[in-house]
Amino acid sequence: MVPDILRHPKVRLTAAATRNKERLEKIAYEYNVETYYTIEDLCKSTNVDAVYIATPTELHTEHVRIAAEAKKHIIVEKPLSVSLTDADNMIENAERNGVQLIVGHSHSFEPPIQKMREIITSGELGRVVMIHNWYFNDWLYRPRTPEELKTELGGGVTYRQGSHQFDIIRFLGGGMIRSIRAVTGIWDDSRPTEGNHSIFLEFENGTAATAVYNGYDHFHTTELTFDIGEGGPLTKSNIYAQSRRLITETNSPADEVSLKIASGYGGSRSKNYQVAEKNHPFFGLTIVSCEKGDIRQHPDGLLVYGENEKYVVPISKEETGRFNVIDELCTAVIEGQRPVHDGYWAKANLEVCIKAIQSSKERKELYLDFQVPVKDKVKNIIG
Repeated sequence: MVPDILRHPKVRLTAAATRNKERLEKIAYEYNVETYYTIEDLCKSTNVDAVYIATPTELHTEHVRIAAEAKKHIIVEKPLSVSLTDADNMIENAERNGVQLIVGHSHSFEPPIQKMREIITSGELGRVVMIHNWYFNDWLYRPRTPEELKTELGGGVTYRQGSHQFDIIRFLGGGMIRSIRAVTGIWDDSRPTEGNHSIFLEFENGTAATAVYNGYDHFHTTELTFDIGEGGPLTKSNIYAQSRRLITETNSPADEVSLKIASGYGGSRSKNYQVAEKNHPFFGLTIVSCEKGDIRQHPDGLLVYGENEKYVVPISKEETGRFNVIDELCTAVIEGQRPVHDGYWAKANLEVCIKAIQSSKERKELYLDFQVPVKDKVKNIIG
């Protein structure tokens, strides 16, 4: 997020909080910002107008409360919380204190997904009839902290990654999902949380959708997405089972946490996306089928399979989903425009996560109660 915060013309990075002393020292040195060990102290700063909360999911409710009561606007990571009751409390706290609450489902903010929605709503390809997002990768075997492997704390692929899939699908389909039938799987006893799911979704208007995810590090969807993954840079050719091998060689949960820290900001294994080749990120394989054609992502934008021709819709690579997350907050705060990805949107997304796991346990179709429609904005993002 930091590079996009720095380049946004209406935002200035002023402070950071973390319990990690080395990270605090590094960010203070690199960006000349205030540093704190707690969110309470950070929110007392008069130089902070908004906070980005990237703490573990089970802490979101309390951290949103602290920020809201300090009258700070909020971007909070997905999923919003681990229960619908907590989600309601977060929404109520934000509204009572007059602050904006946006959830960083950053993949539906990506320009190709935004452009897909624009094409759908234009009607040029007719009504949308199917939406699919399929993602196979190594998620379960990347270094994880303990809570990321506990479903009750919002861990596992259905909460952590399904939240991205459902957000993309709901955004493209208009938001209003009617029902869900899901099968989730826990295939590795040493990683006792959902590592895969196969989910069928039906929208109120009859549009069908599937969300398929497998994080067990065998087949990778990058083989179908031009060797480009969710980070944007090209993937390495030797990634097969790389993460599984690394975790097998790890001796303890503490060692795994150390690997996770090393992969984060300032760590020895962290990626430098600022110097990597720039591509639109692919969160798996996303295909939209309309009455008169299909749409999928392309390294330069979108690939449209129309009735009479196949063509590329170019999209600038300068704009990013994370920049758009920040921009949506700015527009909400400065212009008073209600954001798309507000607390109600995030609660609706969380409902899909919860009902997916419930549907799998009960082996039946379930109906949804808290879905909300997309609030479309007109925006030209053709490069």
